[in-house]
Amino acid sequence: MIFHMSVRSNPMLRKTNLAVWRAWRSWKLSLHSSTVCASSGPGPGPLDRSEELSPVSTEKPPHTPVMLKEVLQYLDIQLGQVVLDMTFGGGGHTKAILNMAPEVTVLALDRDPTAISLAERLAKEHSGRVKPLLGRFSELEVLLSNMNIKPGSIDAVLLDAGCSSMQMDQAERGFCISKDGPLDMRMDGERYPDMPCAADVVNTLDQQALASILTAYGEERHARKIASAIVEARRVNPITRTQQLASVVAGSFPPAVIYARKDRLHRPAHVATKTFQALRIFVNDELNELHAGLRAARAVLRPGGRLCVITFHSLEDRLVKRFLRGDNLSGLDQYHFGPRKQGTKKENKGGESVYWLPLRRKVIIPEKDDVTENPRGRSAKLRAVLRR
Repeated sequence: MIFHMSVRSNPMLRKTNLAVWRAWRSWKLSLHSSTVCASSGPGPGPLDRSEELSPVSTEKPPHTPVMLKEVLQYLDIQLGQVVLDMTFGGGGHTKAILNMAPEVTVLALDRDPTAISLAERLAKEHSGRVKPLLGRFSELEVLLSNMNIKPGSIDAVLLDAGCSSMQMDQAERGFCISKDGPLDMRMDGERYPDMPCAADVVNTLDQQALASILTAYGEERHARKIASAIVEARRVNPITRTQQLASVVAGSFPPAVIYARKDRLHRPAHVATKTFQALRIFVNDELNELHAGLRAARAVLRPGGRLCVITFHSLEDRLVKRFLRGDNLSGLDQYHFGPRKQGTKKENKGGESVYWLPLRRKVIIPEKDDVTENPRGRSAKLRAVLRR
């Protein structure tokens, strides 16, 4: 079982989610005999793992890059530099980087095979200037070593965390509340066929473990109520579709509050939004991967190299902020979620990171016009630093 290897080996996360950790043993046994990951059929049922994900249409751009102007400004790409785009996605940032300066080489990393197929097409259009890399942040060191790229040799790194618009727009990927599809949420697609999906989580873990996931990764105040509703609903039928889960969550609230929550544009937000976020983060081990990505970026950047990190929710931004200011996160219990504890150790004693020099002290947020044009980027935050 390759799922959550870092969780099983990381005592910090075992302390953070003890209820979840206790559920893994029984879950592993149950997954050996069966799986409940959703099918793409019209209703609940077991998953046919051999089913291929449909390709992304090339007739329109699959992804609108977030804070493109700001990213280009702070990366400050120069002639002939080597840039690492750690989340290629639909390629919007990479295309802009290629157009910004001649003879720039972009290493395009993504864990999603669909995104890498787009990177391979772009590589054909820009011969020798785009190098697609299929893998997770935690696999980057090996991937670069296989290309004979040494640590401390890359000029700029962009890390755009979270889920891409391309993934959200494909109903069969199971990320979106508004589009019915199998409850999947695996960013790796079918790269790891035995990797459990979101349907496995909601149908297998016990109520306490589910509540722990919703609290830790969704910051959901009503986690216990939602977990109870999920357990009750799955006793009747397995929860295998996105809108099926959204209905179960909504059913645990009075009708008047289903769209009572508001996003940053003050638009109604479904009560299941945080539940979907929590499951996605948990299934893809996103916070551990983000931490691994930050460490990898620190290792590959040359002195004077630039790093831009875009996050989309408080858990990601909190982790990035603490990493860049020099907090030693390796032994800090619950550093993803809680306020910074008094006495937290830093990587140096001078109050600033020995690795990073901020290019701007305050976090950078999208301009109003950009949010209007691309609402999905409304929660984005950009942090830009220089490698010392």
